[in-house]
Amino acid sequence: MTSAPALGPAYIVAARRTALGRPGGLHKSRRIESLTSPVVLAALEDAGLEPRVVDEIIFGNTTAGGNPARIIGLAAGLGEGVPALTVDRQCASGLDAILLGARAVALGEARVVVAGGGESLSTAPWRVARPKSLFQTPRFLGLEPEDGDAAAAPHSVTASEALARRLGISRDRQDAYALQSHLKAERAAGERRFVREIVPLRMAAAEARDESAEVQSLQDLAELVPIVPPDGTHTHGNISALQEGAAIAVIVAHEVWTALGRPHAMRLAASVTQGVGPSEEARAPVAALEKLMRTNSGFSRDQLALVEMSEISAAQALAVRDAFGLGENELSPDGGALVRGYPLGAASAVSLVRLFTRMVRSPEASQRPYGAVTQGATGGLGVAALFEVV
Repeated sequence: MTSAPALGPAYIVAARRTALGRPGGLHKSRRIESLTSPVVLAALEDAGLEPRVVDEIIFGNTTAGGNPARIIGLAAGLGEGVPALTVDRQCASGLDAILLGARAVALGEARVVVAGGGESLSTAPWRVARPKSLFQTPRFLGLEPEDGDAAAAPHSVTASEALARRLGISRDRQDAYALQSHLKAERAAGERRFVREIVPLRMAAAEARDESAEVQSLQDLAELVPIVPPDGTHTHGNISALQEGAAIAVIVAHEVWTALGRPHAMRLAASVTQGVGPSEEARAPVAALEKLMRTNSGFSRDQLALVEMSEISAAQALAVRDAFGLGENELSPDGGALVRGYPLGAASAVSLVRLFTRMVRSPEASQRPYGAVTQGATGGLGVAALFEVV
């Protein structure tokens, strides 16, 4: 899984998402199919394609169980004969689904693939641990790996704290980055950057914007208590909150792209997956992007317009920015997951949609030809992909 197949190009011609909502909030009554199938149809409409021409649907999800890709495909009217595959590489699931779709197209196994990710935490089944004896009561299992202490900080936070200590990323820097992310998102909303990206699931203003917390000032952030006392640097103001939502891309073969009139699109140039130690999982997006750069000798860093990621914390985002010398508007220029939230298996697919908006929909898209998505996943895994605007 080191690069895109050489047999043929794969083009992303459309990419859409829902607004992201808090569990129990915006999407509280929506099952995974009712959350996602309207986005599938909106993306196909953007591409100028009918549901009947889709050859496969591939979907990233971590909480629904079973094969939700099949349920979504049927709900979207793709037809009973359309194969469906669900992918679970935790937070990188959505990007992996899109990459699998691109490989299927490149290998000639499909001409049109719908792929992405989604999470409906409000309606997902609960996980319950089996009692070890007749005298033990069942207990609910969380979304994080079990560390034996239900009251401890989430593993993602402790891993990110370790990354911040190792790299010397201070609390002040993290808070400043978080505030700047919110300001970027406010500016992007004012410039209507999300209008053609978000699919409102009903006619209401709330359906067109992410349900995110508001940050007023650095003083507000500075007053928050550390999650890991007494000297931790992570707070609920500089980490990403769990959200739910869906993001979908339409991937087509060269002949389909040509038949559509060669619209502005993104072509998959390369992709990589990289593991790190489980205790270092916060570093995984850095390791994946390093491998992506290292294994593509014909690619120059100067050609890279921007990197999108769904970060678990400001510290993780700063680690990526510092490692690659990215400017303020080269990493998640419209704000990242710190603002919009972190929808687990959909997180990396949302980043792909954000990259599509910036590289394909925006006027400045052609200044540099390449953009990248990088994503960390539970267990110390990183996935990164490079896309060329065509």
